[in-house]
Amino acid sequence: MKHTAKKLGFDRKTLKRILKELKHYLPALILSLLFAALSVALTLYIPLLTGDALDLIVEKGLVDLDGVLRIALWIALCTLACALCQWLMSVINNRITYGLVRKLRHDAFEKLQKLPLSYLDNHSTGEIVSRMMTDVDQFTDGLLMGFAQFFTGLLTILGTLVIMLVIRPDIALVVILVTPLSLFVASFIAKRTYSMFKLQSETRAEQTSMIDEYIGNHKTVAAFAHEDEAVEEFNEINDRLGACSLRATFFSSLTNPCTRFVNNLVYAGVALTGALVAIGGGGFSVGQLSVFLSYANQYTKPFNEISGVLTELQNALACASRLFEMMDEPTVPKDADDARVLDTVDGSVELENVAFSYTPDRELIRDLNLSVKSGQRVAIVGPTGCGKTTVINLLMRFYEVDKGAIQVSGTDIRGITRSSLRANWGMVLQDTWLRAASVRENICMGKPDATDEEMIAAAKAAHAHSFIKRLPQGYDTVLGENGGTLSQGQKQLLCIARVMLSLPPMLILDEATSSIDTRMELKIQNAFARMMMGRTSFIVAHRLSTIESADVILVMRDGKIIEQGNHEELLAQKGFYHHLYSCQFSGASTESDPM
Repeated sequence: MKHTAKKLGFDRKTLKRILKELKHYLPALILSLLFAALSVALTLYIPLLTGDALDLIVEKGLVDLDGVLRIALWIALCTLACALCQWLMSVINNRITYGLVRKLRHDAFEKLQKLPLSYLDNHSTGEIVSRMMTDVDQFTDGLLMGFAQFFTGLLTILGTLVIMLVIRPDIALVVILVTPLSLFVASFIAKRTYSMFKLQSETRAEQTSMIDEYIGNHKTVAAFAHEDEAVEEFNEINDRLGACSLRATFFSSLTNPCTRFVNNLVYAGVALTGALVAIGGGGFSVGQLSVFLSYANQYTKPFNEISGVLTELQNALACASRLFEMMDEPTVPKDADDARVLDTVDGSVELENVAFSYTPDRELIRDLNLSVKSGQRVAIVGPTGCGKTTVINLLMRFYEVDKGAIQVSGTDIRGITRSSLRANWGMVLQDTWLRAASVRENICMGKPDATDEEMIAAAKAAHAHSFIKRLPQGYDTVLGENGGTLSQGQKQLLCIARVMLSLPPMLILDEATSSIDTRMELKIQNAFARMMMGRTSFIVAHRLSTIESADVILVMRDGKIIEQGNHEELLAQKGFYHHLYSCQFSGASTESDPM
């Protein structure tokens, strides 16, 4: 198997993986092979009947209607039975193929939920979608063709070869001697097309990623009048895709005419040799010659089909390998066997000598120490890139610390199950996310069993109830992708209502009011103040006016906490926080600050 795969240019690892997946469908595969064998046997029996009819006419010198009609009836029955077998084989093959594809897509999406955020950060959405959708569709087409033609083709070759050897071994030798030439041509072309199809698949993923990026950010593109540049970039990728697709298709399309030429040589050789034997009185009748020519044609025809199958399999394996690459990525490590479920939370949080970096060559957070008591409101401020959001990612275990430890309620979070840890945090982020579902489903995401009264109370607390009631179906209005036509502020109000409904013991507010107008922000801040009472809260903010009432303000710079205290204490220190506060309200820039 390995040698054959290498000879034909297949990715042996991918082929082996597919065969392993097909083991789950072994009974169906055996049944498909059985119908394929029956179909081939009936197909091969028909030329024998045709030859008998010709010999019957030649021997008697006249038309034996009874004998010919009897043979014609058998030919009709064989044709109908062959068609039935082929139909059943097609039904089974479709079930196997689409069952396998459904399983692969399920496994791929399930794997996607287990991949670390670092993978999603380093791969575009369009590329991932291309692997799971377009590549799988291409794989399906190749697999269907393989099932439909590969089995029957091999059986036809073996069956016709055996029959020809039985009828006239000497003439069959002509077929056997020319066959390796057809195999060489198919192998020579096939093993050079795999890399071309893989490049085609990768370029198609690049194009899908580019389209997804520009559609998702069309407003920015239009605002900067970048449409012409976008078209130029698309055309460049499209031209490359067209070129590599044309190259792959051209080389793969050479297989059929080349093998067809060789097969025609086989047919001509059989016809010439058989005619000479028949004329020379070698005991070779006209009917037998007709049968032999029919089998020679049936013998060579599968080579053309199989060469086409090999071409499609090149494309299918190239696409499957990209899907398997994603499925083989290392997942987020499982929770420790002795990991506890965080069911009782006092809200205390400790960071001890925490160090973290997204890439090994660029240190971000180092020696970060922090002690938060239960119920405290902790604000994190600092310039862009200082590590504010990274601290939030570490608290939620979206990323693991490189050094040090983070404790919640006295327990290292690495010893707590991720699901229970995150269930005790409520997050409202600057980047909103809403499902393509009803308003009700979006608000109740964290508490699916909430009553209508609880949901409406949460919406009112978030000041979202009034605009929801103005929607066409109120709380039952189905939103489009990521909120559809809702404004950014309305989307953020729904996200705030979502957290207010579940009310976990600890909160994270990362620029939670960034898209809300000043008048509404004052109302939301009052609602947040009530919500944060008795709950440990981390607040990331650029507008320092929103965190003046925080119990503790952490001032971060270059991955470290450089100042710590409440608003009045930090202003009195005349340090970096004082500089930030003064610059924000005076409109000055912080870039000239020497610190």
